[in-house]
Amino acid sequence: MLAKIIAVLGCILPLIVGQLHPTEPATYRSLPSLREQAKILDEWKDVRIGNIPTLLDKYGVDGWLMSQREHAEDVIWWSIKNATDFDAHRRTIILFHNKRSEKLPNPIKWVDNTGSAWPELINTLETLQMQRIAINVDSDINFASGLHVGELNALQENIFESWDGQLVNVPMLGVEYVATRVDGMLEYYRDLQEIVWAMLEEGFSHNIVEPGVTMTVDLQWWFREKMQALNVTTWNQPRISVIVPESFPGWEGTDDVIQEGDLLHIDFGITAMGLNTDTQHMAYVLRTSEGEKDAPGGLREGVKKANRMQDIVLDYMRPGLTGNEVLTKSLERMKAENISGQIFCHPIGDWGHDAGAVIGFTNLPEHVPILGDLPMIPNTFYSIELYAYHFVPERNETLRFRLEENAHWSEEARRWRFVRGRQEKLHIIDQTKGHRDTARPPLIQIQ
Repeated sequence: MLAKIIAVLGCILPLIVGQLHPTEPATYRSLPSLREQAKILDEWKDVRIGNIPTLLDKYGVDGWLMSQREHAEDVIWWSIKNATDFDAHRRTIILFHNKRSEKLPNPIKWVDNTGSAWPELINTLETLQMQRIAINVDSDINFASGLHVGELNALQENIFESWDGQLVNVPMLGVEYVATRVDGMLEYYRDLQEIVWAMLEEGFSHNIVEPGVTMTVDLQWWFREKMQALNVTTWNQPRISVIVPESFPGWEGTDDVIQEGDLLHIDFGITAMGLNTDTQHMAYVLRTSEGEKDAPGGLREGVKKANRMQDIVLDYMRPGLTGNEVLTKSLERMKAENISGQIFCHPIGDWGHDAGAVIGFTNLPEHVPILGDLPMIPNTFYSIELYAYHFVPERNETLRFRLEENAHWSEEARRWRFVRGRQEKLHIIDQTKGHRDTARPPLIQIQ
């Protein structure tokens, strides 16, 4: 009885929180000009940096010190730099502090290749009477370990004699700074998601795919060319596969000729406005030569099962819980509902795999050391990434139904919600809707 009640609630919950498949086709959104984007990005950066003194107080430090050189930047550099900066210049030393004074810049910055910055830095530390200063030297968390060994050596040679005991490792400082989104980002993140869905709906259609001719690798490069035409980039090569029982997340795309009856899968993301997306959808190629009008019922049910897993994960994602706690609760709920699958969700934002708590890894399905023990931070974006096992009677085989959608924190709902919705129906490639004149996916011509 409990399992039935849970299943019913699982069907109702998406209606309550708006996690439905979008009813309208996606459209390609126009992003601001690069000049306007730079202005927007710098405004976001200023707001984020303005929050640093509060973070310093939260984690019990007076300052946050970074040192980097051109092509050897700290990971945090990419989240604090101006939009028109593409790398650090010479040796760039950055000192954030918690001294709230309009007369004192925050951060204090030195750009130097003569060594003269070190005495000035020491004098500043003494003047500000700093007791604990965070440096990014953590051994386990990449967003808190960006101080290159050469810069660490330079710090040891120049300031450790006076400040050695006061330079401390505070990994959550970098994690929370990078993970936290600010007002204004969601509007443009919605536009990026709309672009992603428009690409999926066009790419997985009869206009691009010709069964028996088009190859999965052709389709991969169609997505790359389309990105270029749309003036967006990517943080990974699109991976497109024909799904078989052995298909596993993270594998490279296949090199198959797409045929009628194939179940296709894509894993890709785009990058623009200083933000990244990460999406996995599935498509079905109708057997039009046999008069097929829709995907087999077993495939449709597999998508629904993966949708139910999405509901479960979102239901347990709560600020303050660790990623492992969310994972454990979700797996227990899945077991109660007789659902088999795997969860491997991650934060997303400044980076495709962003700062914050992860909820499972493909190779660590039940507990993730360190990154899984981090607390979940609100005001972040998350990739809800997972798969459900489902037996497809029409094929007499069990397949992994692999989905991924990006979610945002809703303060009003006090939960994470999908940015544009989620895939609840397979993309259908239907040759009866028309045929292209060319044998392969057309390259995008930039006007």
